[in-house]
Amino acid sequence: MTEYGDFEEVEDESKPPAKKQKEGQKPNPEIQPSRVRFPRQGQFIGIVLQRLGGNRMSIKTTDNKVRNCRVPGRFSRKFWLRQGNFVIIEPWPDDDDKGDVVFQYNPSEANQLRKRGMVNNLVNEF
Repeated sequence: MTEYGDFEEVEDESKPPAKKQKEGQKPNPEIQPSRVRFPRQGQFIGIVLQRLGGNRMSIKTTDNKVRNCRVPGRFSRKFWLRQGNFVIIEPWPDDDDKGDVVFQYNPSEANQLRKRGMVNNLVNEF
């Protein structure tokens, strides 16, 4: 017995017990993230239109410009970009027609962007 008394753990019967995930089993695909990363000041959401070779690609952004973007070396192994992927780009300060890819959305995050209506002008043209 502690100085605050003897307490019993009370189980809430209204909630079903949580199922434990087996080892090696993939997480439930129905669960979608509620938080999605948004672009900061000076960044734009874009969709990959065409891969140009190397680490360069043509990306249409939410400000209705098509930019020639590259994947910086620090992200080259992290991103595996294909046509139709949503990304966040940061335009170059000296040349607005070029930019760097700084973030890649996974498919469930891309669905959240579509539901919020943030990429409607990009999806209609793709």
